[in-house]
Amino acid sequence: MLKEDHDYREVEGTLDHIVYFNSSNGWSVIRIISKGRKITAVGNLAGIQPGEHLKLKGKWVHNPVYGPQFQVSSFSSLRPATTEGIEKYLSSGMIRGIGREMAKRLVGTFGEAVLDMIENHPERLTQVDGIGPVRAGRIVDAWKKQKDIREVMILLQSYGVSSAYAPRIYKAYGKDTIGILHDDPYRLAMDIHGIGFKTADRIASSIGISPQSHKRAKAGVLYVLGQLSDKGHVYFPYEGLVDTTSHDLDIERDIIEDAIKELSMGSLVFLENTGESKTVYLPSIYASESGVIARLSTIMKTSITPIPVDINRAIAWFESRHGITLAGEQRNAVSSAIKDKIIIITGGPGTGKTTLIRAIIEILEKKGIRIQLCAPTGRAAKRLGEATGRNARTIHRMLEFNPNEMQFDRNQKRPLKVDMLIIDEFSMVDIVLFYNVLKALPNHARLVLVGDADQLPSVGPGKVLEDLIASGKIKTVKLDRIFRQARKSLIVVNAHKVNRGEIPYLKPRQGKGDFFFIRRESPEDILETVKEFVASRIPERFGLDPIEDIQVMAPMHRGLVGVSSLNEHLQAILNPSRKGINRSGQRFAPGDKVMQLKNNYELGVFNGDIGRISSIRQLKNDAEVKVDFYNRQVCYNLHNLDELSLAYACSVHKSQGNEFPAVVIVLHTQHYIMLKRNLLYTAITRGKRLVVIVGNFKAIAMAVNNAKPNERYTSLKQRLLQEAPL
Repeated sequence: MLKEDHDYREVEGTLDHIVYFNSSNGWSVIRIISKGRKITAVGNLAGIQPGEHLKLKGKWVHNPVYGPQFQVSSFSSLRPATTEGIEKYLSSGMIRGIGREMAKRLVGTFGEAVLDMIENHPERLTQVDGIGPVRAGRIVDAWKKQKDIREVMILLQSYGVSSAYAPRIYKAYGKDTIGILHDDPYRLAMDIHGIGFKTADRIASSIGISPQSHKRAKAGVLYVLGQLSDKGHVYFPYEGLVDTTSHDLDIERDIIEDAIKELSMGSLVFLENTGESKTVYLPSIYASESGVIARLSTIMKTSITPIPVDINRAIAWFESRHGITLAGEQRNAVSSAIKDKIIIITGGPGTGKTTLIRAIIEILEKKGIRIQLCAPTGRAAKRLGEATGRNARTIHRMLEFNPNEMQFDRNQKRPLKVDMLIIDEFSMVDIVLFYNVLKALPNHARLVLVGDADQLPSVGPGKVLEDLIASGKIKTVKLDRIFRQARKSLIVVNAHKVNRGEIPYLKPRQGKGDFFFIRRESPEDILETVKEFVASRIPERFGLDPIEDIQVMAPMHRGLVGVSSLNEHLQAILNPSRKGINRSGQRFAPGDKVMQLKNNYELGVFNGDIGRISSIRQLKNDAEVKVDFYNRQVCYNLHNLDELSLAYACSVHKSQGNEFPAVVIVLHTQHYIMLKRNLLYTAITRGKRLVVIVGNFKAIAMAVNNAKPNERYTSLKQRLLQEAPL
């Protein structure tokens, strides 16, 4: 009888089956047979297979639901000792080419010596019925690969790293994997997608690499630059980068300076002298910013082909077709689109940007001009297409990303077949994406950039629209007249009031029932009110679907009324399914509303795309999660599922480029760090039919009165000013 108390430290037995396995952290629940008795063991047990003989070290614990369990602190694995164990081991799926029937034949032929035959005498495998030389070779290759990957899994597990990365790491480094893990684990952060500096740093620490090592310093500089890029910076001042890296990673300044020098010599960072100071770029971002300047210069200097059109007559024709009269600045924009190479059209909600786009399209199509419409997100592209009656695509799909080459197929060698390109929601476009657009744009083509310069800047690096306008080098038409029809909407009126630094109207005005402020002081009251409004009050009063039509937004992720908490509570009332899968602290279930968090070119989904989970299928050590993005099914597995987040609520930044029938904006003074005028303005402009703010008045006032710009280090404006006249 096994001793079930805390003094018992070791259990030995044969793995009967795996009850549960989480590939994100290797956590497993298993049943082993020890001395004729089944035992439940739990712990990080990556890479084990049924039939193996395990030696487990740990302690007994009592789970209030499942009873006694052996909590494993470490384990070692021995090959199966019995023919039954060997047969189960071979048929567990660990070796491609050996199923249950083939495992029986192998054991029937070689008995307990079968594993030795596979490893040391593979030529004898052909003695088994159904195994020829080719199949024998495949079995041996699979055995060797599995053995190597198993060693990597066990090593990663000892470092607290998810065993799910083992196949990817082994694919990158092959037989050198173990050596690289021991010699320079920081290479993982640079070479393996999904493994960041912190994971590599944990491995390095566990194997005794000094915190002051040059390897750590170089990886740390790249990590900090990447973090700064994620915050929107195109470059960072040299001294600031040294200070930040030294402080954040506790590395001496002189070591950081040496690391930057070495990285620069290896072209892993780009150093630029700007007078008395130096700036540091990631090479890809430097190439993008300087490339934008070069392409703009070439396009602007390429002669323009005149379009034979009487502008006044053409505008009159458009006005008569639609029974409208264009404002003076709109007429000016149509004229500029016809006569100029590149123009920017900027303005807030209700100022007629969409009408203007339609006028340009309809007039120039009559003259045979080939026009392509695009926008940064799927929702924005769909909205643009519906508003113009023309085909509109996302920028990424228009540029035809090739996942095999990891680059866009549309470029200078294979440019877009257009005479005019119109990009809507251009405030969302970062410097890297804009460079790729310009590379694919033919030199002769016209470019029309449409966006709201007062919204939040792009999620990615740069503030492209703001810098282009501020340089004065690109013809800019600013639409500031709110049309009569738009003035009937309190959403539009309040958006412009906020943008002017005025407190919005917080009491509904007669005939303007599309904007409401629900005053709540405590986070607990705010949370309960949001749940009530989303689940019942808004759907019942406005006939809206609580998942498809209503989007909750908050300035921050943390806190009771942050995005993470809101998602958890809204999921519980809008989609309380028990069927699902846990990943990265979230539970995903069929029907859930989800958002893609980063560009995934292989799957063809991009940062900010919103979809619905259509199905989840559990697989052995994996899962298949299908998500419907704009009527296109995308399949995820456990390796890339952490790129998804629940999207019942999202940050205001992530809402950019999207427009929703109704938005619920959560504002509280605990969000004070993020409470800025352009954030509130952006949030309000996301609502099409209804905007509801739930929170306290002080938070609204803080946001309206904080016009401090989002500081981003970019040099696009300066480079444009230094460039010869465009």
